[in-house]
Amino acid sequence: MNKAFLSLAVLLALAHNPVSSFSSTPFQRKSKTNLQTTLKMTSEGSLDVSRFMAGARPDGTEKFVMQQTMVRVKDPTTSLEFYCDILGFKLVMYREFPQWGFNVYFVAPVNSVDIPEGDPDAQWNYCMNLPGCIELTWNYGSEKEEGLVYNTGNGDSTGTADGEKVKGGFGHLGITVPDVYEACERFKKLGCTFTKTPNSGGMKGLAFIKDPDGYLIEILPQGPMISKPVDCDGHTAEGGGYKDNSK
Repeated sequence: MNKAFLSLAVLLALAHNPVSSFSSTPFQRKSKTNLQTTLKMTSEGSLDVSRFMAGARPDGTEKFVMQQTMVRVKDPTTSLEFYCDILGFKLVMYREFPQWGFNVYFVAPVNSVDIPEGDPDAQWNYCMNLPGCIELTWNYGSEKEEGLVYNTGNGDSTGTADGEKVKGGFGHLGITVPDVYEACERFKKLGCTFTKTPNSGGMKGLAFIKDPDGYLIEILPQGPMISKPVDCDGHTAEGGGYKDNSK
């Protein structure tokens, strides 16, 4: 294992252990006064955030990449089947750490021909410069546990000591597709679990499905938000309301 992989292994061992004995120093936060000055209220619930869209990136960050979001999974095979066979992602790199009892699998919406073949160093470089990967982390033994293992962050009681639902911060992962309605017809045929079909609820033209661990996957269009008369569940594009899934 070269130095880059060893460093990764140490970092992953610290980052992926659900219960860690390590602590870190919190970053410096802006004062309440400065924050209110920066984010000026333009109306109830609306902020003036225009400055965050303007200008160059801060010095030293020009080549930073939003490379991954990590989620823990109960069964790696089941999760890889979902992300690769149903969502159409490919496994671009994986690492096994038996000495620490976990493996990591990086998936992304790429073509197989673009993934370096048989060269771990090249796969590492490709993956670390690829925006939007999902890192699936498997802690050995979780596949033997009964039921769901990890809390999804959306009004979920999984893993809580008192069995009560928590108001989670994590919401969902998201993909975009050429046609939400057609994609959802396919997802339905493949047996996916929906929490929202394109016409259900108040917001039309988007959907949510669950991955094998219960994490939500939002399905959005790559173009304008449109609605069609009937969706994959037979819901018409009329009526509905909004539900806060964090509660």
